[in-house]
Amino acid sequence: MPNPLLSLRVSVDYPGKPGVLRDVSLEVNRGEIVGLVGQSGSGKSTLAMATLRLLDVKGAKASGSIRLSGCNLLDLSERDMRRVRGKEIGLVLQSPMTALNPALRIGTQLEEAWRCHGGSARDWNDRALELLASVSLPPEIGFLKRYPRQLSVGLAQRVLIAMAILHRPPLLLADEPTSALDVITQSEILQLFAKLSAELNMGMLFISHDLLSVATLCHRVAILHQGEIVECAATEEIFYRPQHPYTKMLLAALPSLPKKEEPTLIPTRSRFR
Repeated sequence: MPNPLLSLRVSVDYPGKPGVLRDVSLEVNRGEIVGLVGQSGSGKSTLAMATLRLLDVKGAKASGSIRLSGCNLLDLSERDMRRVRGKEIGLVLQSPMTALNPALRIGTQLEEAWRCHGGSARDWNDRALELLASVSLPPEIGFLKRYPRQLSVGLAQRVLIAMAILHRPPLLLADEPTSALDVITQSEILQLFAKLSAELNMGMLFISHDLLSVATLCHRVAILHQGEIVECAATEEIFYRPQHPYTKMLLAALPSLPKKEEPTLIPTRSRFR
């Protein structure tokens, strides 16, 4: 088995609240989608922010190791981390309408993200249209001239995904990326994630409380409970042969579970099963 793309062994303490994450150990391989599931307050988003080294503004302290392609991100300076964010690690947040700047056109925001990591102005127009097409947005200059308020939530989420994969990062963090979407748009976004992961050989940490989306998309699933990963296994093992009592409790809360012989929305790739 090759070395993992992302290897975490991390603890996080907040001021006055130690042990938000306690020795969390998790790996993500290239081309693999790993789901991270847990109830609100379990530490899911904290883990994503720790991976990006964005917890300092909250006074939190991360310890241990966060290795991306073998490099411990906790050892990097802030200047070096700025080169990692966006280029080596993409991020898709929960609410596109608050993540995008309402005062700037879509094209301006995408171009700024392109230029900040050394993309040339000469190549931008071709790259922009190619990028829009890759996330099933209209590959037209007119679309780039729109403002976020002129888009539906689903289109805005695709813009965020486009921004996250702009530099073809090896790792994508998706933090509750479908929670603000209707069911049909959720399905389209999940299919888009699967396509991008396969085409770009991109590892993905898919953070969600939506167990059905996780079952549809992910190759492996980690269950986070009160700051600790209590179970991590192939998706089929988690959903049909859970071991930990908390995992069983989560699954029992589902209205129904698909029968094993029923196909999932997006076929998973056998090399991760």
